[in-house]
Amino acid sequence: MQASAPAKSAPSLLNTVPQITAMFWLVKILSTGAGETGADFLIEFLGPPIAVILAVLGLAATLTLQFRARRYVVWVYWSAVMMVSVSGTIIADVVAFVIGVPLWLSSLGFLGLLALTLTVWRWREGTLSIHHIDTPRRAAFYWITVLVTFTLGTAVGDYLAVIVNLGWVPTGLVFAGLILLPALLRARFGLAEVAAFWWAYTMTRPLGASFADWFVQPPIRGGLDINSGFVTLVLAVCIVACVGWLAQQQRTAAGLPT
Repeated sequence: MQASAPAKSAPSLLNTVPQITAMFWLVKILSTGAGETGADFLIEFLGPPIAVILAVLGLAATLTLQFRARRYVVWVYWSAVMMVSVSGTIIADVVAFVIGVPLWLSSLGFLGLLALTLTVWRWREGTLSIHHIDTPRRAAFYWITVLVTFTLGTAVGDYLAVIVNLGWVPTGLVFAGLILLPALLRARFGLAEVAAFWWAYTMTRPLGASFADWFVQPPIRGGLDINSGFVTLVLAVCIVACVGWLAQQQRTAAGLPT
């Protein structure tokens, strides 16, 4: 999946998403775990209808702030990612466990939706590069893709862990290996940067969520049965610490007082 040169229309924004660093991947994986356990907590204690309403409201609020930003703002961006994580988990769970669509079928459906989104994005914009999220339309394509990767990762991870009965930790290890595959393919066979990124990005969801589920699921399902609210809180504290450091780095780079 090779990206061509960006579309010729003049950008109206600075790039509104972060550069890809080790800290980016760390926060992304933490957010997937927090999204999984946070969604479980909301559904368990509030019920699916209220959980869906709160997730939609939170998603709308954070994405509104993100779309109003003229550049990458650390706290705004990662707040949106966190709400996309929660919302994507709830969407996948509602489709599978409330509506009753089999996980294998919902996985294929979300995979098709991801392929369609990337195809339309590439066709309309001439690039899938996250280095050029500098117009409102590109931002819309980016966030739709991010949301779909979360729903797809949730469905595929649950399918392997629950239906195939692989278990949470083995499933997490499978995706830990799969997330490294693009780097190998890129180094050995020249896999396009864009394809490598979106492959790895999608794999972060079942990677982080599988280990998070291991903490909160009951022993009969192979888990440690730790309260989902507590696990979410611990992960949220880790995310806040990492994002706080990123925000400080951003201010330092801009020459602002920290």
